[in-house]
Amino acid sequence: MPLAPDRHAARQANGPWSRGAAIYQIYPRSFFDSNGDGVGDLPGVIAKLDYIASLGVDAIWLSPFYLSPMADFGYDVADHKAVDPVFGTLQDFDALVARATQLGLRVLVDLVVGHTSVAHAWFAESRASRDNDKADWFVWADPRPDGSPPNNWLSVFSGPAWKWEPRRRQYFLHHFLPEQPALNVCNAAMRAALVDVAAFWLDRGVSGLRLDAIDFLAHDPNLRSNRPSGASPNDAPAKLFGMQLHQHDMLHPDGLTLLRDLRKLADSRGAMLLGEVSSQPGAFDRIAAYTGARGPLHSAYTLAPMRGAFDFAAAKGIVAAAARDDGSVCWAFSNHDTMRVASRWCAEGGVVHRRKLELITAFHLALRGEICLYQGEELGLTEADLAPGDMRDPFGLAYYPQFKGRDGSRTPIPWVAGDASNGFTEGAPWLPAQTDHGALAVDAQENDPGSLLAHWRDLLAWRKRSPEIRHGALIPLDTPEPVTGFVRESDGRRTICLFNFSDQPAVADVDGARIELGAWTFRFLAGALPRTSELAAV
Repeated sequence: MPLAPDRHAARQANGPWSRGAAIYQIYPRSFFDSNGDGVGDLPGVIAKLDYIASLGVDAIWLSPFYLSPMADFGYDVADHKAVDPVFGTLQDFDALVARATQLGLRVLVDLVVGHTSVAHAWFAESRASRDNDKADWFVWADPRPDGSPPNNWLSVFSGPAWKWEPRRRQYFLHHFLPEQPALNVCNAAMRAALVDVAAFWLDRGVSGLRLDAIDFLAHDPNLRSNRPSGASPNDAPAKLFGMQLHQHDMLHPDGLTLLRDLRKLADSRGAMLLGEVSSQPGAFDRIAAYTGARGPLHSAYTLAPMRGAFDFAAAKGIVAAAARDDGSVCWAFSNHDTMRVASRWCAEGGVVHRRKLELITAFHLALRGEICLYQGEELGLTEADLAPGDMRDPFGLAYYPQFKGRDGSRTPIPWVAGDASNGFTEGAPWLPAQTDHGALAVDAQENDPGSLLAHWRDLLAWRKRSPEIRHGALIPLDTPEPVTGFVRESDGRRTICLFNFSDQPAVADVDGARIELGAWTFRFLAGALPRTSELAAV
C-alpha cells in the first residue's frame, strides 16, 4: 500500500518546551523514603533524580505533596502553598527544583483546582455563614422540601455527591470524597486565588502544572438531575456512578474560564498546562477542545485508554485519535489511579508476557504528542494484591473485594533486590513492599542490557533523537489485522512503525515491501536503520 503524504505540518522546534516531551510521574509517598518513617518524601526524590535523568525523560510530574489530612492521600489539599511535613519542607522543594534543573529536568506540580480539603481555611470560612468573603467560593445548595439533597448527583466514589453542613444549613457538593468540597469556579475571587497559587509555584522554578480532574470543574448552574444510564437496578455496579448519564454534574463549559485564567499566567512564564480528562464518552473530542488553537491547555491526557483491554482494535482507535490530533494529546497508559500495565494488559494466569509488554512500550513511545510514564512502569512492576488489613485507599476499603482500590499501583518502588523493603525505606513502608517486585528492582536491571529498563531507555533515547517521532505527523497505515501501523514524518524524515498484536507471525505490505513480524513484535523502519524487537535481547 502506498504511503500517504504528510497531511499535517510538523510541530515547530521553537514551540513550547513541552512539545513531544516525555514526562515521568512521581507519586512521592511511594518513591523513596529518606528518613526511615516509611513514607517517601521530597529529599527521597532528590536522592533519585540522577536515576530519573538516566532514563532520558524531559520532565517530572510530582503528585501532591501539599499540607493535607490525607483522606485521599494529598488530593485533599489543606494549604496549597505549604509542604506537608511528611514530605519535607519548602526548602526541600526548592532544592529539588535546583537539582532537577542541573540535570536538565523540568518540574511539573499537581495543581488540584476543583476541590480542597474540608480542613482548608477557605472552606472553614465559607461554611461559617452565607455572607462572608468566601461564602460563594464553594458549591452550596439548599435542601429539597423533604430535606434531601438538591438533586440526584452521585460522587465518583458512589453515594450522593452532596453532604449536609449544619453550620450553614446547606448542602455542599463533592465529586469525590465528602472530605473534598467542590470549588465554585464561577467566583472570580476564588479563581484569582487559584491563579495566585499557581504563580507561587511557578515563581519557585516550576515549568508546568498538571491540572487534576478538569472535567469536574463546572456543572449545570440550575442543578438539574442526571438521567439514568439505562443500567438495570437489579444489576447495579459496585460503583453507582455508572448508573447515570453525567450531563449536568460535570463537563460544563464554565470550567474553561478558570483554565483560560491559568493559561494567561502560564504563557507569561513559558510554562506548560497539562490537563487530566476523564474517561467519560467523547474524551478525545474534549482534549481537542481543551488544547486546540483556541483551547486553554497545552496538552491533556485521558483515562479512557486505561479502562479497557489493549488489543488490535484498541490500538487502531488510539492511532486514529493520534492521527487527527496536532500533537497535543499526552499519552498515558497508567498512573496512580489505575492498575499497572503489566497486570492489566500483559498477564496471563499471573505470568507477565514480556514480549507484549515490550510491544506496548514501543507503541506508546512511537505515538505523536507528549508521553507520560508512571513510576515503576519502566521496571515492569505488576499490580500488588494487598490483604484487606494492608489497604489504605478509602475507595478500595469501601468496595473490597468487588473493587480493590488504587493501592495496588501505589506500593513502594523497589530499588534494591533482596532487601526487606526492596530498598525503599529503613523503616516499615506505608504500604507493604512486594516480594515479587524484588526481582524487578532497579539494581537488578540497571546493568542488564536485556532488561525492560534498558528497553525503555533505548526507546526514550530513540524518541529524543528522532524529530519525526518527537514532533512529526502521524499517518495511519491501512494494515490488516493483527498488524497496526503508522508513519511518523517530519521535514523529509520518515519512520514506518509496525506492531503485531498477535501470538502468531504476521506480514504487512507497505509501499510494495513485504514486512514480516514475529508474534508480539514491532518494527521501526527509518531509512537503513531498522529497530526491531526481534533483534533486541529478550
